[in-house]
Amino acid sequence: MATCDVCGRDENMPYNCRHCGGTYCSEHRLPENHECPGLENWNDPDGVFDSGFDDTIDTGSGGSRATKSAGNLLGRVGLDTGPGGPLAYFRNNLSYLFLAVMVVVFLVQTIMQFRVDIATWRGIFTLSTAHPEYVWTWIISVFSHGGSAHLLFNAIALYFFGPLVERQVGSRKFAILFLGSGILAGLGQVGVGLVTGETVAVLGASGAIMAIMGVLAMTSPELKVLLFFFIPMSIRTLTVLFAAFSIFAFVSNGGILGGVAHFAHLVGLFVGLWYGNRIKDRIGRGPRQLNLGPGRGPGGPGGPGGPGRFP
Repeated sequence: MATCDVCGRDENMPYNCRHCGGTYCSEHRLPENHECPGLENWNDPDGVFDSGFDDTIDTGSGGSRATKSAGNLLGRVGLDTGPGGPLAYFRNNLSYLFLAVMVVVFLVQTIMQFRVDIATWRGIFTLSTAHPEYVWTWIISVFSHGGSAHLLFNAIALYFFGPLVERQVGSRKFAILFLGSGILAGLGQVGVGLVTGETVAVLGASGAIMAIMGVLAMTSPELKVLLFFFIPMSIRTLTVLFAAFSIFAFVSNGGILGGVAHFAHLVGLFVGLWYGNRIKDRIGRGPRQLNLGPGRGPGGPGGPGGPGRFP
């Protein structure tokens, strides 16, 4: 049973809008009946209904959007993401593709630990004060993680929250948000290390996850989540709690506490709040709850046990 986001009525068989992620009764299930923000972008290739990530519809202009869209990563290499295909789960779901990349990179990290020395391993997977000029680590470090628990927490947050933001802004803009905030978060923590003279090596998607939460705190502040899977609160409250803890840790410990790069969290959160504030008026009312359902929404009620760690 779930509650309709418009009228508040309890529904045994709720409808989850695939475009905005909201939950509605039969009366308000149609996009035009719940003021779905995707209606404004029906003909916008950057919008909710046409994310540009994996659209292979012929445009009638000498090719398909799949060959023109910067976000159509799978279509460009000829992989089948159509209904029933082996990669159908990733269709219009760049969040899940990023999650899969995180898992693959972690497996590679684990294998490489036994094949190269620690200095070489860090030079590949971490963004550090020792070699901030290693540009490839700016991106690889976002998908790398320091352990299975680190990966699990970030994966949970990306699985539940990523698709919500992706539906709001489109896959291409989501990719820019995720990668841009992750890179800036890592560079921010390394910058603090260079200023203070501390040796820092960061990795993980925590900064990008905090950016996602920051966007949702602005566009869907009343979205209900479960901290540690049993403490109910709004995404806005959860974000404030994480921010307060990170600020305390940064002020008292210079940004690193228990192996967690809190300044990186703050940088990611700032990026998310800034971007969420820019788009909240045109996004409209966001969903207030998460629900499971194939092709209907990002996942069931839940939330991250923590935004992840940077060892």
